[in-house]
Amino acid sequence: MAFDFDTAIERRGTNCVKWDGMERIYGVDPGDGLAMWVADMDFRAPPVVLDALQNMVDHGVFGYGDGDAEYRRAICDWMRDRHGWADVDPQSIFTTNGLVNAISLCLDTYTAPGDGIVLFTPVYHAFARSILRAGRKVVECELANVDGRYQLDIDAWDAQMTGSETMAILCSPHNPGGRVWTGDELRAFADFAARHGLTLISDEIHQDLVYPGATHIPMPVAAPEAVDRTIVLNAPSKTFNIAGVHVGQVIISDPDLRKPFANRMSTLSLSAGTVGLEMTRAAYTPEGVAWLGELIAYLDTNRREFDDGVNAIPGLKSMALESTYLAWVDFTDTGMTPDEFKARVQGEACIAANHGETFGKGGDNFLRFNLATPRANVAAAVERLKGAFADLQ
Repeated sequence: MAFDFDTAIERRGTNCVKWDGMERIYGVDPGDGLAMWVADMDFRAPPVVLDALQNMVDHGVFGYGDGDAEYRRAICDWMRDRHGWADVDPQSIFTTNGLVNAISLCLDTYTAPGDGIVLFTPVYHAFARSILRAGRKVVECELANVDGRYQLDIDAWDAQMTGSETMAILCSPHNPGGRVWTGDELRAFADFAARHGLTLISDEIHQDLVYPGATHIPMPVAAPEAVDRTIVLNAPSKTFNIAGVHVGQVIISDPDLRKPFANRMSTLSLSAGTVGLEMTRAAYTPEGVAWLGELIAYLDTNRREFDDGVNAIPGLKSMALESTYLAWVDFTDTGMTPDEFKARVQGEACIAANHGETFGKGGDNFLRFNLATPRANVAAAVERLKGAFADLQ
């Protein structure tokens, strides 16, 4: 491989929440613990991105920029070439301070306090946090876990709706289950939103991290008839490991839907910094594509080795990933309570992993493990889990 993903990079003591924060949150000593929770990677960003940043540093002047046309064009080209979304209008792209910020802005623009906001759970925990902080209500439509694979449960969801719901937030590809939704499934989500008069937010931040055999389809491509109610969120942060830069995109194709968001951005005087724009533009180049290809191959091996090891432990089952680097492990068959199996993972295996209940309904018996780390760490995690649950074997 042309790029090195095996060399461990010391992140402890660098103000890194993933490694420096795990003792405070999970009681896992960073000295001998494994940080497998926060969704960033333990790899250096692509050389092309680092070179672009170094060029800015070498120039030494960080003044105001003169527009973002190249950045917008890079996004349009990426969506066309990578995901078959050929008609992205550069003027439909808004840049936010990451996608959690984008969610909050969408809630602020399109909903009112007390509105019900639909989540398809278990799902990324920051969605519910943002909804509650905005004074809205979380409405949990639980995904059906069928033989270890999430599926839609439209009839049950229809029966839940009360008429007070105004928005639905979809995670596509799905975090934490790793599902890449099919075209038919995406159209079913869009039909559900239309039937209940919901603005549909499609968070597609994991769009580029898809494994062989699956294909991500942007929501406007899968359901063009729903474009008048669809807002797409994406970012280079997960793909190229630049989450700390906090740059994300909100794409609103329909002009009428776009207008209130543009007004809100203008009222709040929100604009992006030049550093994030330049790093994004650099990432969306052939050099970035080459790095991403090797990254996916590396992660693919990581997920297979993790799944093989974990699934050999009686009582544990890792959900097969189609996308993301976030393994979702079911501990139901251990017969243990969440407190019991978490105590083993954190106290005996010394691994910090996300607690499943924070992802909403359906997550209680799960933990989420981040596999975007050198393979030696993945192997060590498997061996530690085997030891922590040795009495079940």
